[in-house]
Amino acid sequence: MSKIQLLLDVVEDLHSLADSLQAVANAMFQAEPEEAVASEPAPKPEFKKAVTLEQVRAVLAEKSHDGYTDEVRSLLQKYGAEKLSAVDPEKYEALLAEAEVLGNAP
Repeated sequence: MSKIQLLLDVVEDLHSLADSLQAVANAMFQAEPEEAVASEPAPKPEFKKAVTLEQVRAVLAEKSHDGYTDEVRSLLQKYGAEKLSAVDPEKYEALLAEAEVLGNAP
């Protein structure tokens, strides 16, 4: 795993930690009565980690470097853009999923 990918993983983990801390702070702010807290365990919130521009950029750059430049360009066009910065952030997850399988034999 490259140093850049490791750094991106650390950033993603920090975002996840920040989201968890925010959830704890919100729960403490609402301060339910102690009896309710003691008798009912609070459900754990399920956080879906958002795919970031940096994550997609890292994978696309790696695939391009591995010789899949035309495929990367086609993927961007499929998502309605000529460059990554023009892709709708809501489409990052799908784009990343497709990019990760480039070059993998079926």
